[in-house]
Amino acid sequence: MAEASGALKPACCAIALGSNLGDSLATLEGALMVLAQTPGIAVAARSHWYHTKAVGPPQPDYLNGCALLQVTLTPQALLEALLQTEANFGRLRRERWGARTLDLDLLLFDDVILNTPALQIPHPRMIERAFVLVPLAEIAPNWIEPISGNAIATLVQTVDWSEVKRLKAEG
Repeated sequence: MAEASGALKPACCAIALGSNLGDSLATLEGALMVLAQTPGIAVAARSHWYHTKAVGPPQPDYLNGCALLQVTLTPQALLEALLQTEANFGRLRRERWGARTLDLDLLLFDDVILNTPALQIPHPRMIERAFVLVPLAEIAPNWIEPISGNAIATLVQTVDWSEVKRLKAEG
């Protein structure tokens, strides 16, 4: 990843975005704008938004989507940027899988496999979650998830995505 000059080569990353508190659509769109203005991050592609049932304690349904980023950051620096963006949108971490104004998950970082206490890449539960795989398959169907060795388009066929509904465009 590092070039001889010490600068990082651009990496392609996939993130998941979700929200179920407040004006979720405005929050998700705003988060993408903030990320696009963050040094070292360019938004290369984004999925449509999807209505999905919440996982965890009783709470409102979610809006979810995914984006592909081109970054010149380390995985840890990207994670910090994602956490800062969540905080800027009022994210409070009170209970595991609880309702949230904004959730940003780092799913994939090139073909990196990383397992530290603070960060796991690929995201450890992404291949079980239709609300991640459906929007990710829309924008990166041929990306190979490095642990399973399967393309996202293949992985999405292994989950029940009947409750993942594309948000209809307004107007």
